[in-house]
Amino acid sequence: MKGRRSRLTAGFLLLGLMTGCAVFEGGRESHVEDAEAEELRLLVFDCGRIRLTSVHLFGLASTDTDVRELAVPCYLIEHPRGRLLWEGGLPSELARVDGWVEDNGGLSQRLDRTLPDQMAALGLQPDDVDWIAFSHYHSDHVGAAAAFAGVTQLIQRAEAEAAFGADPTRYFFDPDLYAALRDAPRQVLDGRHDVFGDGRVVLIAAPGHTPGHQVLFVDLAETGPILLGGDLWHFEASRRLRAVPLFNYDREATLATMDRIEVLLEQWGATLWIEHSLELFESLDLAPAYYR
Repeated sequence: MKGRRSRLTAGFLLLGLMTGCAVFEGGRESHVEDAEAEELRLLVFDCGRIRLTSVHLFGLASTDTDVRELAVPCYLIEHPRGRLLWEGGLPSELARVDGWVEDNGGLSQRLDRTLPDQMAALGLQPDDVDWIAFSHYHSDHVGAAAAFAGVTQLIQRAEAEAAFGADPTRYFFDPDLYAALRDAPRQVLDGRHDVFGDGRVVLIAAPGHTPGHQVLFVDLAETGPILLGGDLWHFEASRRLRAVPLFNYDREATLATMDRIEVLLEQWGATLWIEHSLELFESLDLAPAYYR
């Protein structure tokens, strides 16, 4: 454990008992341990916006939803045993431009402040993070990756093979954005991974959007259990209609993952956070506020 852990744990509320929960696919089991309570916190950062002229590529008709702007969030999970950064947002270079940056494909992007700048305002540097995990390696999820080159990646094996293999552009990845991670510390996963060992922060393989797409379960004591869904769904309409984007790696795998995650959400009593939902994002309290 890094020496800065004492800074992280200072001030955490001691309750005398720690409530842990063992999470597994097929159910959620709770148990109580005779130990100090350890507070878990989730911070949300604004890592950009995406504006669309059409939702066709997302497997939706124009009449299925009137949403044309997506949020791009990043999340920092603070646990007494470490910090996990989930998602890296839009490319940091976009912050050098005021306002929207348009491309030739009917898509515009905007980033007002880089993730490292937002963290610095809280007194945090990239090396204060112990692990980074991205739901997948598309450019709107790894945009700040280079700043965290010294941090251990938690990545599904299939995603590592796709992102760092011979032809990452086949999966619509931009390897220049995460080139700094090629030789960075990496923990390769094969499915479910309990990040802190107490069942409260768990990575779950959710392939289909990309070969090694993953989602993140976070069991917060006051907010309740939530699932950060990556790009399994982009819109509320995507979930309602089981719509699969045309650029997904594997349509059938996506549909199977959707069905499996829906079952898990019900079993766990967890709330799904559709990460790109602007309506949801605008209802959230951003850092330095946090969820616990």
